[in-house]
Amino acid sequence: MAKACIVGEKHLILGFKGIGFEIVAISDPHDLAEELFMLSRRSDIGLILVTESIAAEAPGVVEEFRSRSDVILAVVPMYEDSPRTGYNEMRKAIERSMGIDLFKKEEDETSEQE
Repeated sequence: MAKACIVGEKHLILGFKGIGFEIVAISDPHDLAEELFMLSRRSDIGLILVTESIAAEAPGVVEEFRSRSDVILAVVPMYEDSPRTGYNEMRKAIERSMGIDLFKKEEDETSEQE
């Protein structure tokens, strides 16, 4: 069975260990490329989550990894007031692959409530 891993700031990712994720703690976004490379060489890793704050500082690294690896990589927001770049990336990827915007209705309803 493929393993899941999360990469990011230690204080943000420790809770994922309790639900079976392998954690890779980094504090410098410049270390992301090396860590993703090391994880991509492992055949037991099937999913990598990266904290939004680290990914935002290294967007080219995330895109390059996605283009070169079969491992699923998702950017996850870690706090309520996040800029939601992970959500927006997921939305665009689904729209690109399926040709429809699955989240449009949900977003429209949220806008109307504000």
